[in-house]
Amino acid sequence: MTTRPVRGVEIAEVDEGAVASYLAATPEFFDRHAQLLAKIRLPDARGGGTTVSLLERQVDVLRERNRQLEHKVKEFVDVARENDALGSRVLSMARRLIAAQNRAGVIAAIESALREEFDAGQSVLVLTPVAAPAGVAESRFLRVVASDAPEFKGFETLFSSGKPRCGQLRDSQREFLFGSDATEVGSVALVPLGAKGSLGLLACGSPDTHRFNPTMSTDFLAHIGELIAAALSRD
Repeated sequence: MTTRPVRGVEIAEVDEGAVASYLAATPEFFDRHAQLLAKIRLPDARGGGTTVSLLERQVDVLRERNRQLEHKVKEFVDVARENDALGSRVLSMARRLIAAQNRAGVIAAIESALREEFDAGQSVLVLTPVAAPAGVAESRFLRVVASDAPEFKGFETLFSSGKPRCGQLRDSQREFLFGSDATEVGSVALVPLGAKGSLGLLACGSPDTHRFNPTMSTDFLAHIGELIAAALSRD
């Protein structure tokens, strides 16, 4: 058995793993030797080369856990508030669509809701002829494209999934949707309309490359797509 000096006293070296295992298996050890708790000193986690008591270290650990919990709670509250605000905007959009008297009115309601409720001024609604209102001219917001047009081929994956997608687009896709404004678009939210995009798609662009990113939830975008598709399909 070897020994080593600890504070001037020669003690036998003991396997630290064995000590840890013993203390873990014998939690009542410190009940029998309570005086040791007051003597245990640990390096201060804040640095400085100082030491603190075991009780002080436990208090620091609890404070840090409390800070982490407060941060998590704040995140949950912020998400809940954001979802509540988005829900109110979607409801407002639904009211506009319900109030529209015809498809031309639906198109106008979609554009105004995106601009005023969602601050999505860089938006484009691309409709197939079956969904397009008769007698309404195309504009910066409204495009009418045949479902078998070559331009739609680039969105086959989107239509096949039937789900919204967020992120960045290929140059050809961005130019098709936004034309001369394509260079100003950093990220896009794409929403297929109708089964497999049978009615077309909605594209909302932003100059911010991070506003629409692949990791964000698309639940509300899906709800918006369903509302628009229902309004366009209404007789």
